[in-house]
Amino acid sequence: MPRGFVVPRRFLAPRARENPVHDHRRLGRDLDLFDTDPLMGAGLPYWLPDGAVVRHTLEEYIREAERTAGYRHVYSPVLGKRELYEISGHWSHYSDDMFPPMKLGAEEVVLRPSLCPHHALIYRSRSHSYRELPLRLAELGGMYRSELSGVLGGLTRVRAIHLNDAHIFCTLEQAVDEARAALELIRRAYADLGIRAARHRLSLPAEGGRYVADPALWRRATALLEEALDASGLPYESAPGEAAFYGPKIDVQIADPADRETTLSTVQIDFHQPARFDLHYTGPDGAKHRPVMVHRSIIGSVERAVAHLIEQHGGAFPPWLAPLQMVVLPVSEAQEERAASVLNQATAQGIRAELHGPGEGSLGARIRAARLVPYQAVIGVREADGDLVAVRLRDGRRPGAVPAAELLRLIAARVRDRRSELWESA
Repeated sequence: MPRGFVVPRRFLAPRARENPVHDHRRLGRDLDLFDTDPLMGAGLPYWLPDGAVVRHTLEEYIREAERTAGYRHVYSPVLGKRELYEISGHWSHYSDDMFPPMKLGAEEVVLRPSLCPHHALIYRSRSHSYRELPLRLAELGGMYRSELSGVLGGLTRVRAIHLNDAHIFCTLEQAVDEARAALELIRRAYADLGIRAARHRLSLPAEGGRYVADPALWRRATALLEEALDASGLPYESAPGEAAFYGPKIDVQIADPADRETTLSTVQIDFHQPARFDLHYTGPDGAKHRPVMVHRSIIGSVERAVAHLIEQHGGAFPPWLAPLQMVVLPVSEAQEERAASVLNQATAQGIRAELHGPGEGSLGARIRAARLVPYQAVIGVREADGDLVAVRLRDGRRPGAVPAAELLRLIAARVRDRRSELWESA
């Protein structure tokens, strides 16, 4: 490697990759995905350009999946009056985890700890007929939790959370099918992202906890969630003490490479908040009826999802999610013009690509620096003369020289189909 050449940090093979346990905090910094600063505060990470690419790609994926599944997206503010959370029950059951109110004249406003009260107000703002139900409202929105400094860490436990949240307002008869459909969305998302569910947990209340006191509604919601799990064919375990304060929930548990378990996705059936906000719809009989509120989060918080993906893949993301999908490597300056043409073609097809020329070091050094990039397109004299590229894959395979257009079609198709395989098996 020539003197003065510096390998970009995001292409370094982190020492953590030599360890079977990938720490997303180290990988996140080594790969220039995210970082923190004491002046911003603990539990408030910022995203660097490559991390922002991963995050944006993940957000676009989940929004597309939700649109396809019949969800309608909304935006709501991250602040709300204290009275809003008194009505929802958060203030009496959850205030220890909320930031203190801020005085605005005679009013007190709070950074929201949850999106559900806001979505209840959005539903309540218009009258609804049974013909509109189920009404599925989704938002990838910010919320805030006053976590203690001692439990904060990387992206897995933060104070500013961006949650892939949704609330389905439906009839009682529709609730089980909606919960089942949410579980299927979770299953498909995990398959696309390369995430494995460790287990499914039915989270229930425990004696002495701070829960809404309505045993009949708890039993009713629990029975519906059990029915949804059974209908989905999913084995599950009951977990007393893990319920939300307003109702039971299905938690999809994941495990990191060190077998530490955490919750990523949830499905909940809620009778409490529709009553607290006096929600209703007009039934076929012309009378007012109370909807059921199904809460669900497919990938949980973006922060926790990305942390798990970093550790799951060791920084070597599936091609469709990788910050950089292809690097073009001209052997010498004589091939740079041809390399620039390949780069322009790749960019035109939506492929995230860069050109790393000879000014950045020897070919071997550039190949090593780009070891986490899924596809390397090397262009020497023979390739430039024949409109070819010599393909090198991240997993070490060398399929050989192929027409540049063929490689770009293959990459674009794998990205479009979210395939994890880099190349067809021999």
